[in-house]
Amino acid sequence: MNADPKSNGSNDEDLQWLERFKAGNTHAFDFIVRKYQRCLYRIIYNMVSNKEDAADMLQNVFIKAFQSIKQFKGESNFYTWLYRIAINLTLNFIEKNKKRASIALEPLANEEGVAEFLNLDKNAKPGDRALLLKELQEKLNESLQNLSSIHRTVIVLFEIEGLSHKEIAQILHCTEGTVRSRLHYAKEQLKHSLLPYLKDESERI
Repeated sequence: MNADPKSNGSNDEDLQWLERFKAGNTHAFDFIVRKYQRCLYRIIYNMVSNKEDAADMLQNVFIKAFQSIKQFKGESNFYTWLYRIAINLTLNFIEKNKKRASIALEPLANEEGVAEFLNLDKNAKPGDRALLLKELQEKLNESLQNLSSIHRTVIVLFEIEGLSHKEIAQILHCTEGTVRSRLHYAKEQLKHSLLPYLKDESERI
């Protein structure tokens, strides 16, 4: 089961299962796990860059959610509450371990998404452009590892998960302006790190 937090009725469905859980049906929590485990794993993995750490963190997120779920008052969508737990635990993990694994990150969107992200010339020869996009996708994901954890977070939530500024602000407990500022800074850092490579490739094309 794949989670689409923005789909119609998704939050209402979550609330129905939460009510069953609060009423004593502990198996109702299995629905939450099945629905959100893939997207939460993807978020965590893109932040810690290590499959084993991501799997351990995912388990910790659901344990924390299970223990705290009765505190959820429904003042926000359930998925923002759950994502907030995942983000906070992951940021704490990164801060505690200060480790950067060299494992490749989940691709940022797709190759065309990379082209849009970097505003690449659409008039380049198809074969050359396809090769450039593939190489840039790899370079872009490598550059993500050099961002601070909070800036990587907004990139992951916005570019990979497709969340809005408002949704990210709710998850991170900050203003939409702060989200936009962090996102702009992160994008500029990524583009700056790719400038030498982009220049070399444009000369080749």
